Amino acid sequence: MKSRIHYLLQLFRQPRIRGRFFAAMILVSLPPLFVLGYVSFNIAKETLIENHMQTNRGYLKTSSEVADLLLRNIINMNRIILSNDELRKELVLSGGSNGNDQSVIDIRTANKLQNIVVSNLFDTHYIESICIFDRNYRSVCYGRSEQAGRYGTDDTRRQIPLTDWYIKTLSAKGKEVFFGYNVLEDKVGSSFSSVKLLRDPNQLTGGQIGLLVINIKKSIFEQTLNESGESGFLVLDTSMMKPKVVYNYRPELTENIGLDGSYEDLLDKLREAGYIFSVYNNSTSGWIFIYFVETQSLLKQSDRIGDITLLLAAFMAGIALLVSYFVSGTITKPLLQLKKMIVDWAKGNQANEGKETFSADEVGVISQTFRRLAVVNQQLSESLLQSQLKEREAELRSLQAQIKPHFLYNTLDSIYFMALLEEKEDIAQMALSLSESFKLSLNKGRELIPVFKEIQHIRHYMIIQNMRYDNRFQYEEVLEEEINSFEIMKLLLQPLVENAIYHGLEPKVGEGMIRLTGRKDGEFLVFTVEDDGVGMDDLFKTEQGYGMQNVKERLSLFYGPTSSFTIDSRVGEGTKVQLRFPLRHFPREA
Repeated sequence: MKSRIHYLLQLFRQPRIRGRFFAAMILVSLPPLFVLGYVSFNIAKETLIENHMQTNRGYLKTSSEVADLLLRNIINMNRIILSNDELRKELVLSGGSNGNDQSVIDIRTANKLQNIVVSNLFDTHYIESICIFDRNYRSVCYGRSEQAGRYGTDDTRRQIPLTDWYIKTLSAKGKEVFFGYNVLEDKVGSSFSSVKLLRDPNQLTGGQIGLLVINIKKSIFEQTLNESGESGFLVLDTSMMKPKVVYNYRPELTENIGLDGSYEDLLDKLREAGYIFSVYNNSTSGWIFIYFVETQSLLKQSDRIGDITLLLAAFMAGIALLVSYFVSGTITKPLLQLKKMIVDWAKGNQANEGKETFSADEVGVISQTFRRLAVVNQQLSESLLQSQLKEREAELRSLQAQIKPHFLYNTLDSIYFMALLEEKEDIAQMALSLSESFKLSLNKGRELIPVFKEIQHIRHYMIIQNMRYDNRFQYEEVLEEEINSFEIMKLLLQPLVENAIYHGLEPKVGEGMIRLTGRKDGEFLVFTVEDDGVGMDDLFKTEQGYGMQNVKERLSLFYGPTSSFTIDSRVGEGTKVQLRFPLRHFPREA
């Protein structure tokens, strides 16, 4: 064994790729092919069993539904019999306190029962007998000469309250109960019983007035069968500790198994005897339907599938070895060509580059990619120095750009202090507002700004404009307190105020009002800028203006399609601009 493993390892240690490839193909292809044969056989076997099980489950469901229909006909018969007023009155009057009234439930009652069955056209093909008991358990029957089997005498009818079937019927409180045997014979035979406790619907307490027992022939289950010579069918009553066989379609198949014991023992015995089975719970009776078939007879076809699969696997193994030998040669040859090209490039011998030809396969794609990479590498090397020089130049420009704002801040601060010294408060205020407005608009290069800083920017802007226009403009803010700390894009609201002044209030004669409102609407912020200026008749032209268009585009790009930008304007009344955009939870500025 060790020598064989050593031989296999030596095959993989060969210096030539073709030898290792051939050895790998042998080890990779042969074992999976034989495993495939084994697995496919088992899959075919399991698939056949699973398909059969699914078919059985569908068959059992259909059989149960047919049984439900037949058993519900029995239930309907119970209810129709009870709905007869004359019969119900006789049961109510029958069975006095002394139990001596024999003149009520007698042959006349039996005739009425027969008339009910005949007049309602009940299908009695599967009905063995129908018996009605009064409160003293006296009975009349349809379909049998004796009164009530073993309970037809005065002595035996007193035993009825002590029987299991009566106690179970009593606990059902008027619901039909199916028993897997004839309760009047109390033994396994050719029929089973449906028992219903009869109550008086005219009394509030629904007092008991009797019992209705319908004995049904077990041949009724033949209507639910799809007969097959190799399968069996069982109906089990599992309401007791030891299940009772209600119906056995093929008793010869189970005579050597034994149907004694619990329900789980019965299933284990079927499994040990070589049967596969499906079970289904019948909803009307509560009984278990079992359909079973011998596994060996079911798997005859799968054995043939296994033999054919093994032959195909062996044939495919031979083809795989033959093909691998030729395919390995077609793979190693272009690889050797690619190796030579890479080695030449590594040595700097680019004169031979491009002379090798490759087919349009994966190796050919690799060779073309390598050639493109070599060209790109050369171009990158040439442009690297230029990129470094441009980077240094950009750094210098950046430093210069940073110097200019600081120079402007310092200059405006100087103007501010000089105006204070000269007691020119209006000039000082304008210089201060311009300086603060400029600082807020730059915002240290950041695109986001807290709401309260954007509002400060608008306030400084309004101070400057009122100085220019001799306090013509009134400015009002209505903002919710909680939105001040949220961050928004800078210069999102100030251009709207500016547009209101230049296009709404400046052309107006006299004073004007600008009103800014801001609120939180769920996960959205809503800002409104409105004025009482001259208004606009061409909203499209206004939206295309530089300031408004800039705000609209920035809003859409940053906040996406859930944001909105709306304008409402009326000539002579004013203009209202509303922005709505989702909250963006950014780290707040310290």
